[in-house]
Amino acid sequence: MGWSICGWYEEATEMSSSALKHNSPKPPRKTRSVAAFFLTFFILFGIWLLLSGRFDILHISLGVISCLIVAFLSSDLLFTSSETKGMTVTWLRFLQYIPWLLYQVFLANIHVLYLTFHPKMMDLIDPKIIRFRSKLKSNISLLTFANSITLTPGTITVYVSVYGDFQVHTIDKPSGQSLPGEMEARVGRIFGE
Repeated sequence: MGWSICGWYEEATEMSSSALKHNSPKPPRKTRSVAAFFLTFFILFGIWLLLSGRFDILHISLGVISCLIVAFLSSDLLFTSSETKGMTVTWLRFLQYIPWLLYQVFLANIHVLYLTFHPKMMDLIDPKIIRFRSKLKSNISLLTFANSITLTPGTITVYVSVYGDFQVHTIDKPSGQSLPGEMEARVGRIFGE
């Protein structure tokens, strides 16, 4: 018969792959959420309008076309869940959180400015690493909390574990006294924790 090892191997591979095709169930088809598509489109188009600064028909139509293409290709990347009812509430809560965070950033800027221009600056600045465990559980809430801390002048998130262990560098003692505090509670409210 004269079968070569390569020929037998190819035939065995063809047989096993054809057997797999007939016997194994088909993987579930990914369904795209229409709400996620439109939400992605409107976010992208809003950013396009803000950054382009041109509002003539040519630039707006190019923006619509490119945002439609990108939203079609990537809507499942921005919104991984097909359930968008809970996401709407989360986005609204997040939009309510942004002004409060901006106010905290403003207050922290004033505090750092005070430290910088105070005659006894060297006595007031006392850097520390603060360690605490957060009550937040989901990765997105831990990420939001860590970024909110880092955005606030005078504090930098150095380390976050998946269990919620934080290490935060503070420029002085008052900068770290409110941690985790109200910011953690507000981030928890955004994500329903």
